[in-house]
Parts: sequence; C-alpha cells; structure tokens
Amino acid sequence: MARKIKDKKKKKGLFNGGLVRLVAIAAMVGCTFLIFTTNKDCNEKNHELETIQAKIDSYEAENAELQNVLDSDDLSGYMERIAVEERGYAYPDERRFYDVSRD
Repeated sequence: MARKIKDKKKKKGLFNGGLVRLVAIAAMVGCTFLIFTTNKDCNEKNHELETIQAKIDSYEAENAELQNVLDSDDLSGYMERIAVEERGYAYPDERRFYDVSRD
C-alpha cells in the first residue's frame, strides 16, 4: 500500500520527469541550432572581410601610385600615357593598325 502512494505522488504535479526531460531536450536542440547558425554567419562575415580587405589593399596601392605621380614633376607625361593607353587617343600624324582577323 505504501508503494501505491509513492507512485501516485510521483505522477502528480506539473513538473514531472517527462516534462523536464522534454524541455531539456528542446533547449539542447535550440542551442545546437543557434551554435551552427552563428558559426555559419561568422564564416560568411569572415569571407566578406577578406574580400573587403583585398579591395582596400588594391585601392591603397593605386593611391600610392597616384601620389607618386602627383609628387613628381612629370604630370604631363602621366596624362599623355593615360590618354594613349587607356583612352585610345592618338597624335594627329600617328597611324594605328588593328588586327581584325582575330575575334
């Protein structure tokens, strides 16, 4: 008879062993999910950081080159080189030949 009373007392109440286990398992699953998503986000942000750092390095190199040109007295030579190489300008008496046989 004492055994039946203990069994009844164990099963009474809102927070019995099954509910606590269920809540604990749900909390562990939720924490595991959060860890994986946070790790994924960190990896994506690190990749973005590397990309941005590479852009910064290329811009700093370009700025250093432009600063060297500005510091030198040969600004007209630089402008001439840019006009001929990048803009496609030519001198009035200059002839240019283009190979159109290649695609």
